Amino acid sequence: MFGWEFPPHILGGLGTASYGITAGLAKQPDMQITFCIPKPWGDEDKSFMNIIGLSETPIVWRDVDYDYVKQRLGNKMSPEQYYALRDHIYADFSYRQTNDLGCIEFSGRYPDNLHDEINNYSIVAGVIARQQEYDIIHAHDWLTYPAGIHAKHVSGKPLVIHVHATDFDRSRGNVNPTVYSIEKDGMDHADCIMCVSELTRQTVINHYHQNPAKCIAMHNAVYPLSEEIQQIVAQRKPARERKEKVVTFLGRITMQKGPEYFVEAASLVLQRTRNIRFCMAGSGDMLNAMIELAAQRGIADRFHFPGFMKGKQVYEAFRDSDVYVMPSVSEPFGISPLEAMQCGVPSIISHQSGCAEILDKCIKTDYWDINAMADAMYSICANEGLYTYLQEEGKKEVDQITWEKVGQRIYNIYSQILVNYNH
Repeated sequence: MFGWEFPPHILGGLGTASYGITAGLAKQPDMQITFCIPKPWGDEDKSFMNIIGLSETPIVWRDVDYDYVKQRLGNKMSPEQYYALRDHIYADFSYRQTNDLGCIEFSGRYPDNLHDEINNYSIVAGVIARQQEYDIIHAHDWLTYPAGIHAKHVSGKPLVIHVHATDFDRSRGNVNPTVYSIEKDGMDHADCIMCVSELTRQTVINHYHQNPAKCIAMHNAVYPLSEEIQQIVAQRKPARERKEKVVTFLGRITMQKGPEYFVEAASLVLQRTRNIRFCMAGSGDMLNAMIELAAQRGIADRFHFPGFMKGKQVYEAFRDSDVYVMPSVSEPFGISPLEAMQCGVPSIISHQSGCAEILDKCIKTDYWDINAMADAMYSICANEGLYTYLQEEGKKEVDQITWEKVGQRIYNIYSQILVNYNH
């Protein structure tokens, strides 16, 4: 399985979903997973699968002794694994820049030279694809599609790609032709295309001209809350004891996420009452514009911009929130409302999000309908009956949406692919 990020070092929903999918799959019978990421940090959860870092996989032969390799790689990779991979270097890459172990360095993020990293990832994946034994290849998002194609060519094994988003979602239709061609190439070579929603599946069929028969909607899920997180959420004050209500937006502050609609709806709510505060958590290229917009609307004193949050901070924000809003313009899935509802936070989501296909116990509006969004925010804050209903029923609904069920579905699809492939 090829991925780009994995907890605890994540930059977005891709890492969260990668963890959920692999953990859900690991619970299926006779399942062994090797997960490849550009740069492991050594503190990833390896209890249910093998993790191979591409930054520890050699593409140039170096004559290095066991103790040196052990000291250099620490807990990221065993020397035995390093030597096994070294035996499968398949071409002369001595012209490429590598370190003392013959490995390419990866940032593990989304750097300016991202296309170089994607290309390097695909080259290194060729070594792993030749060394490992496997039945199926599963590549997450466009960054790893070239690696998946390479592995398929080397092994003749079936390729599953997982579309977490397309460039149509990320760019509001202003598609980058290079990204589009990488995405389309991955889809053309795939034996099965898993899409995080029916919304995304339709984009893949219509904009990338894929056969509907090989495209499957595979919705995301949530993981049960850990004891530590449950304790954080349990500190929530009852609604009656909160002097001011808090309405929260949490995500990348970019065009795709519709932050300006949140600010405009907030402005309408504050014309009715000044007893509500708004929190816009996250970072992104529209952050400064949103701070300015709040000031222009005269509501800056009611707005809080705490910046990027991760891990426990996210759940502390949910604990302090009365309403969660995800006004995305184009959201392939959107795990954050599920996480909010899991914590008992009533949620408002846009019809233009994939999770709207599986969530009922929340309020849905069009992303552009700031009047409807403002009405929903105000109603949940002002109407205790509505608040309690959404809080209790939302939690019940989301508690049934588990990664184990997703893992079971993926396992069944793998089995079907292998039956078809081997005949």
